[in-house]
Amino acid sequence: MSWLNFFDTKAELKHQFGRGINANLSDDEEDLFNKSHEAFEAKDILSAYEYFFKSLENFTNGVSNQNITSQRDGEKLTFVMYQGCAKIKGTITKESLYAEAILTKKSSANVALKRLILERNYQLTYSYYFSDDEYIKLKLSHDNITMSPQKVFFPLREIALNTDFDKEYTRSEFPDVAIEDTQHTTPLNEEELTLKYEFMLSWIEEARSKISTLPTNDNAGMQSFILLCLIFKIDYMLVPKYSIFQKSSKKIQEYFSDENLTVEAKNEELLIYIEELKVMNYEEFKKNFYDAKYTFNPTEKASHEEIDVFITESLSKIRWYKNNRYNQIIPTMYKYVALYLLYNYGLHPVTKQLLHTLVEIQNPSFFKALGYTQLYDSQNETFAKRAIVSRVESIISPYQNRFKLLKPFGDKLNFTSLNEFSNSFYLQLKNLNYEEI
Repeated sequence: MSWLNFFDTKAELKHQFGRGINANLSDDEEDLFNKSHEAFEAKDILSAYEYFFKSLENFTNGVSNQNITSQRDGEKLTFVMYQGCAKIKGTITKESLYAEAILTKKSSANVALKRLILERNYQLTYSYYFSDDEYIKLKLSHDNITMSPQKVFFPLREIALNTDFDKEYTRSEFPDVAIEDTQHTTPLNEEELTLKYEFMLSWIEEARSKISTLPTNDNAGMQSFILLCLIFKIDYMLVPKYSIFQKSSKKIQEYFSDENLTVEAKNEELLIYIEELKVMNYEEFKKNFYDAKYTFNPTEKASHEEIDVFITESLSKIRWYKNNRYNQIIPTMYKYVALYLLYNYGLHPVTKQLLHTLVEIQNPSFFKALGYTQLYDSQNETFAKRAIVSRVESIISPYQNRFKLLKPFGDKLNFTSLNEFSNSFYLQLKNLNYEEI
């Protein structure tokens, strides 16, 4: 069941952070999953789906987020599932599963969008686009002859994630085309939007200031860390949607995939994009935010060994900069490691919550402004040591029955300085043991 459990997070957060699910799965999620499996084997198809949907339901402060609901009527089960701006409706009988999600009105789509949709059909595994009399939709059809929870998980995940992504992409790249069926999304309040806008501008100015202090020779690598860290920070902490998310994702992908460009040229592209964000007015900025329900995590689960390797390599780079006395880049690099991991990897809930805690500690002014208890006072350079140790224990302890070698490590952290703390935190993350005995 570990392949499914990583979607769960135990930290109760008042705001969304990152692209994953900021909510808890049911405490009996594993039992529900097992009951679903047993019901599928017994050919009790509708009950199997009911158990499966309940295993995907998530909660905030013990209250269901209604991210997936179902209703049984005789020999038919209907369901509604949410993933960001996507709303998936489906019908299940003993023989088959059918689900669909609306993208836009058929009459609204221009030639370029229609061509894109046709190309998307070649990229999808289980679902495909079609049009009825009114709408362009993504649909999924599956027979239930040899169905299991694993077999239904991935098709439903595909239609949910791709509808959400394609609707955001359409809104960003085809602004004249209205996306449909988004009434379930809710706007953020003005106070939070204003706060996020002001912090984005201050982070951009801070990054530009740091770059100006770098040595004039051989600073391309340091510039990259500053610029990428800034984009990762905006993505994880502000969680923009639509055009900001689309453009940020594109810039990050281009940076790490385009081998024909020099690092200097890549940095220039990042600088141009950051300048676009800097001059974006508030009214345009606020169009890129909404609150919604989520059922699936968009990133694939990574093994702890992969996380270990990345941290090891990153700490090695930090040591190189330390040894060569490029001290001004060190704090940024410690922030970059956590934000990179949260952006690129599907993390175990323990690792995810611990990394979020580190992000809180490294960015105290932002989290204080959002109303969270301050874990680090940057002015006095002091830690809320007892609260941090308690937080680490509260994250790890619920999983110790399953992972016997998983141990809280708050008392092993170095509280001498923020850099030393970050270094010790990563070393302890490397040592987490998720082996089931």
